[in-house]
Amino acid sequence: MALPRQYRLTHNRDFSKVYRFGKQAATNHLAVKVLTLPEQFSVCCSRFGITVSQKVSKRSVVRNRLKRQVRAALQALIPHLKSGLWIVVILRAPAIECDYWQFLRELKQLFSELEVFHGY
Repeated sequence: MALPRQYRLTHNRDFSKVYRFGKQAATNHLAVKVLTLPEQFSVCCSRFGITVSQKVSKRSVVRNRLKRQVRAALQALIPHLKSGLWIVVILRAPAIECDYWQFLRELKQLFSELEVFHGY
């Protein structure tokens, strides 16, 4: 199931802003970059992007499976996140061994480090 359009980062310039100005936290499998938007620019919800390079796998089938698993984990966490954030999840080569539950666990850990859950 895809993320609804309102939750997606769609433009290359949006990804570039997050890469350039965002805070980062990482594990062996994932890196997360978060850009907090100023109050006047923040919209109703946070927006997400997922990147998987060909270093992870040359096969697009494998890369797309990994993106689907991360997307599902993000959907489970969206209700607990602050609004007005742009978040990019970058999958690293060892991520090929992970399943949904490990992605969910690592995303929770990284989001806690970056203080993007409600209550921080």
